[in-house]
Amino acid sequence: MEKSVSKSDATNNRMELPMKSLGNFPIPAGQNYFNFDAMDTLGRRWGFKVSIRNVGRYKKPWMSGQWRRYAQEKGLKKGDRVKLIMQVEGNGVRSYRITAERNLTIGIWIPVEEFAR
Repeated sequence: MEKSVSKSDATNNRMELPMKSLGNFPIPAGQNYFNFDAMDTLGRRWGFKVSIRNVGRYKKPWMSGQWRRYAQEKGLKKGDRVKLIMQVEGNGVRSYRITAERNLTIGIWIPVEEFAR
């Protein structure tokens, strides 16, 4: 899953997710959330929670948990790009990685950790 960070994503306690990304998060029947850990590029583990609405026509997924802290520590801004990469191990266990990038120039993205704050 890849998403351009909005102003509200960068400053709020949650990041809105594209509907098409829901298949990567096995939300159990009868629940409206899925907790998972994702490892960043520095090897740090972050705890996230993907949630969907219980009512309404659209599920409108979002990610919370440690999202706000992640966004603050990475210095995320509107226009940065976040990628969540899911890998399914041979035993069926899912693992997740999270990266954040900033557009240096047209088409050249570099990790946000490379930017001095």
